[in-house]
Parts: sequence; structure tokens; C-alpha cells
Amino acid sequence: MSAASIWEAAIKAALGKLAVEGDLVAEIAANGFSELPISARHAQVAGKLPRHHDDPFDRLLLAQASVEALVLATADDRF
Repeated sequence: MSAASIWEAAIKAALGKLAVEGDLVAEIAANGFSELPISARHAQVAGKLPRHHDDPFDRLLLAQASVEALVLATADDRF
């Protein structure tokens, strides 16, 4: 689970755009997921992506998936 996803959820919750119950960080481990920190390499790759995705969180998630050879699961049809 990308740290970027938790960061985005926390921001949206603070703005009242997302209802978050419980501790998302605790839920990662409780549900068998591992945490994917944001590295300098992830940030560098995100900055070099084509401008198809201007949302910084989307760009970071795409970069992490690329660098780590992971599958990015999303309901967002822009991907």
C-alpha cells in the first residue's frame, strides 16, 4: 500500500471530501498489506512522466508501480 494513498486519503478527509473511519496505517498491516514508502527514485520518475496525469498522487502511484514492477489497481478510468 503506497504511502501516497494514505497521504491523499488524509488530505481528502481533512477537507471533508472523504469519510475515513479508523486508523488507515493500522489497517494496512491488519489486512495483510505491506507499506510502500515513497523513495527519491519514485519522486524522480514521477517528475519525468508524460503530462497525461497531472494529479501529483496519480503520478506518484504510477511511478511507484513502474519502479517496483507492481500492478496498480484502480477504478480510475484515466489510467
